[in-house]
Amino acid sequence: MIDVEKYTQDGEVGSEVEALFAVTIPILKGILYSLNRDIVNEIGGYDKISLAMLARLYREGDGDSGICFEYAVHDAIVNNNPMVLERIETALAKYCKIKGGEPTSILFGVEKTGALQLIDSVNEHLTDNSLLLTGNKGQPIKLKKHIQGVVNAFRKPSEREKLPSSINGLWKADLFVGRAEPDKWIGTTVKINRGSIESARGLRLAIVPARHSMNDKIELDDVKNLIICPMPYDRSFVEIFYRGWCVVKQFLNADAKLPKESILPYSDDRFICKQLQDRRGFTVLEVIEALEGLRQPHLFTIEKKEAELYSENEFQHIKIISAPTSFK
Repeated sequence: MIDVEKYTQDGEVGSEVEALFAVTIPILKGILYSLNRDIVNEIGGYDKISLAMLARLYREGDGDSGICFEYAVHDAIVNNNPMVLERIETALAKYCKIKGGEPTSILFGVEKTGALQLIDSVNEHLTDNSLLLTGNKGQPIKLKKHIQGVVNAFRKPSEREKLPSSINGLWKADLFVGRAEPDKWIGTTVKINRGSIESARGLRLAIVPARHSMNDKIELDDVKNLIICPMPYDRSFVEIFYRGWCVVKQFLNADAKLPKESILPYSDDRFICKQLQDRRGFTVLEVIEALEGLRQPHLFTIEKKEAELYSENEFQHIKIISAPTSFK
């Protein structure tokens, strides 16, 4: 018997406007949560910051686009973005041998800016039996019981020797990608610049933009012991991300208002910007909630069933078949 998974596309891929709305959400989150913590506390918390205020508080930094790219990749995985999910599915099933339920992502709580901690959220999504697979020999580590140790190791290098050697460097992870069923996860680094990838025993997957085309292949880097998973670029996820990034930046640079047409000439971009301008008096979190209703619902459902495979030749070592089915 084999397991057959049929991915059925439930609707046509939406317009560029819907795609832009989808990436605007994590970009706003990334910018909001990268604000200086002391300033946020003075204001009274993230839920007190309006779009207009965000434009005044935001100070551009070298790593801003990278932080927002992390949020965008995470958001795309948990919301079943087909441009991203196909690559993640291949990385998990083919290279990590993690098969089962739908791929998902947990945003790790140690932001490199120190501005945001999501440790409680990480622990909420993990169970006592959650396993971390590293690609190294030995038994997988139970991830949940080591989360606080990983956080301590990030903050204090002297704490790093207390971690099991098999997860050394796990504090460099941006996401934990895996499947809630069978509750297996891999430490994942997300880099907008492929040259910035750092290897570590605790890391297994590196998500980066594709170099040249949509056909940039997933590959195993034997030297770094990392699965390199490029996100599709031309007319796809990375290009849409950069476009959304430019829209949000120009909006903030214009004091949370629609900039002049020479700065933002495309009608779709200006429409997104106008939607933001109309909400500039609302908090960023309220705006994010409003935009959630404008993104396209899940494009895929997964139908699973068992089937027999007959062969006139030798026994077939096939455990699972995944088949995409287009919208009709």
